Amino acid sequence: MSRREISVQPEPVLMCWSGGKDSSMALQAALSDPSLRVEALLTTVTEDYERISMHGVRRSLLEQQAAALGLPLEQVRIPIRASNAIYEAAMRQLLLRYRAKGVSRVIFGDLFLEEIRSYRERQLAQLGMRGLYPLWLQDTRKLARDFIAAGFRAILVCVDPKQIDPSFCGREFDEALLADLPAGADPCGERGEFHTFVYEGPIFQRPIDVVKGASVERDGFWFCDLNIKEESHDPKLVVQTQKGIRRATGCADSV
Repeated sequence: MSRREISVQPEPVLMCWSGGKDSSMALQAALSDPSLRVEALLTTVTEDYERISMHGVRRSLLEQQAAALGLPLEQVRIPIRASNAIYEAAMRQLLLRYRAKGVSRVIFGDLFLEEIRSYRERQLAQLGMRGLYPLWLQDTRKLARDFIAAGFRAILVCVDPKQIDPSFCGREFDEALLADLPAGADPCGERGEFHTFVYEGPIFQRPIDVVKGASVERDGFWFCDLNIKEESHDPKLVVQTQKGIRRATGCADSV
């Protein structure tokens, strides 16, 4: 058999997905690499409040993202205020299932925080797996501008008021926002200045029709509640908004 006749199969990988811009750029890099095949998105969700851990975004919006991306979604479900041990056990259980299927690498959207990357590598090594970091050490100002220029659209859903003003919460991630960020803030929010939700872009088959709700302060952070447009007038969601955002963020996951 000639070399041309040999079919090289792409490597199956998992995408650790937060729903934000760095995850989107990392996924875009993976999807454009013919040597990789993304098997599924992997997201940590806080039970009872049904929101993405740390970001506080509704699970229904996460599922809309996965549908618009055309990729399977794996949810690692953890209880409210889960400890590191509980989080790691839940993650380990899911990763072992994929390891048994031949997946040995997980993609992350990390940019430059060495301690986070080292933590991930230690956890993965215990399972015979490794991380893949398509955006690692790239210039974050250029990344931010490339994200906007590529046609991605995102909203700041979580803001750390110790680093940037709460008025940034709920704003579009655009050139105007980049110009307004204080000099010490990373343009991609890599030090936790902010988190985003991406609702449109070149990797999505369709945009996600979202509406902005209230911005509220919970546990020292500001959150902008987003909802799917057709659900935004449901009065039952008002109570969920006030309770869910606060408690959906008590997780050690930094994805």
